[in-house]
Amino acid sequence: MAFKTCVTIAEKTPKKFDLILKKALKKSDYAELRFDFLKPIEIPEALELVKKKLGKCVCTLRPSSEGGKFQGTEKERISILKLIAEYRPFLLDIEFNTLRKNKNLHNYVKKTKTEILVSWHDFKKTPSVSSLRKMSRQMLKFSKFIKIVTSAKTINDSSNVLSLYNNSPKSNLIAFAMGDNGRMSRILCLYLGSPFTYVSLGKPVAPGQFSLEQVKKLLKKT
Repeated sequence: MAFKTCVTIAEKTPKKFDLILKKALKKSDYAELRFDFLKPIEIPEALELVKKKLGKCVCTLRPSSEGGKFQGTEKERISILKLIAEYRPFLLDIEFNTLRKNKNLHNYVKKTKTEILVSWHDFKKTPSVSSLRKMSRQMLKFSKFIKIVTSAKTINDSSNVLSLYNNSPKSNLIAFAMGDNGRMSRILCLYLGSPFTYVSLGKPVAPGQFSLEQVKKLLKKT
């Protein structure tokens, strides 16, 4: 079974962004480009530098309210998300709460034929299984690609998140838990059908994230 990885890239200059992306794609199947780590004015330059590699990239522009670094207005963020969609990346990560409030954004991205990865994070806890299942059903209205990430206080929290794989289209669901108690869910989700798992090239970008080398060792992947 061939498991896939997605390296999270969170650099602060367009040139470094491009440099690290080249390095990442030599070792990993995909890369997540965290555009929210760049200054908004630098994002167009970064897009031009990486455009030939976007077919293997998940593009993310996370606001501070969703655990990201984007400091501009929501109007600016929506405008940049539309611009990224025009570059046709592999997936464009847009938060469930953003899509619910912006029908225009959803329609715009659909017209570009860019696939949306609908994401939802809980940075404080893991809701009940029934709540998670309800959430996944609502998210599927926007895209077949959905990402649900919670915070695990116990091992049981990880089990609750991973139980989503029993009721969802397996090939398009990415579900795991953050933190020390959720760490192994980042590996187990692959065995349950996740298209890839998020990794770092060194220092973790998110709580409990493995490095690419650690995951390769765990999966005995060469």
